[in-house]
Amino acid sequence: MIDRRSENKTKRLYFIDAMRAWAILMMLQGHFIDGLLDPVFRNASDPLFAVWAYNRGITAPVFFTVAGFIFVYLLIRNRQQSGWANPRAKRGLRRGLMLLALGYVLRLDFKGFLLRGEVYDNFYMLDVLHCIGLSLLFLTGLYLLTCHRGRHVMPVAFGLSTLVLFALAPLYTAADYSFFPKMLANYFTKAHGSVFTVFPWFGFASFGGLMATLFHRFGDRKALYPAAISLCLSAGILLILICSLPDFHNGWFSRLGNVLVFFAVFMLARKIFTPGIFLTIGQNTLSIYMIHYILLYGSLFGLGLYQPFHHSLPPYIAIPGAIVFVLAVTWLSFRYNSLKPRLREIQAALLTKGRSWLRRRVIRN
Repeated sequence: MIDRRSENKTKRLYFIDAMRAWAILMMLQGHFIDGLLDPVFRNASDPLFAVWAYNRGITAPVFFTVAGFIFVYLLIRNRQQSGWANPRAKRGLRRGLMLLALGYVLRLDFKGFLLRGEVYDNFYMLDVLHCIGLSLLFLTGLYLLTCHRGRHVMPVAFGLSTLVLFALAPLYTAADYSFFPKMLANYFTKAHGSVFTVFPWFGFASFGGLMATLFHRFGDRKALYPAAISLCLSAGILLILICSLPDFHNGWFSRLGNVLVFFAVFMLARKIFTPGIFLTIGQNTLSIYMIHYILLYGSLFGLGLYQPFHHSLPPYIAIPGAIVFVLAVTWLSFRYNSLKPRLREIQAALLTKGRSWLRRRVIRN
């Protein structure tokens, strides 16, 4: 978009948008089916269910990796400003803290909190928003620590983070964190009901950061995609095969291998991804996640599809229902984002009126 030589480096990577869109859509249908399908119909030997289960299992690793890729790619693209002078570094810190706060807000039962002053155990459990938010904070921290050092330091830091977190995962995931307060322990263990923990999931985000630095560095090379596809495919298959051996089994490296294969597949199909629905869905992942969480789990109000239909639907209802749910949540997200400018105007007007009212009260008193 700037000149021929740097065109590949500066143009948008649409295959990444497609991966992010795929991950969020798979999350929607995965949560719907997993939460509402009757367990009687969960047959691991059924080929269709096996394919669904595989896609569900790989969705979160792909999403974390893509989130890390996009964040770091945009962070290091600004060559004129680096470190604290880079506005995206400050924005990343704010974004990370915002996602962390939103994660807790979505888990708060407003009815119990406002009417009875109660905060239930569900509030303290960690979910994907908490972990993505903390991942952005950690990625920003690594960027600030390494951006003024040698050109190899940053990618090595990202790669080592992934390697150490995944290699040591069997040790620290099995550790006893009962000496921590429950709210803090939930960051490290699933014993109290957390869906995700910060570690080792940050390992996928840091690996996305590693890939982002490599794509940014070699983005103007003609052989970028042939080399990247070959490396991702061969390394991914090798990791999957090695981790399938009893003496080398590590589920985290196996998932990473699957993520690499997914990267290779989406890069192979990159020419069919153009600006459009994938880009739009990818840009609306936060609103899509929040809307689906409220509608499915009854966040905020305590009533969603999960409460009356939990593990009760047959496939002939659950599958069409999942399709309708995905379409409805996506449409609501698009609708919300189209109304966002108007909502901001209303918010600004209300704040202005509120300040005026306070000034009048102060003057009168």
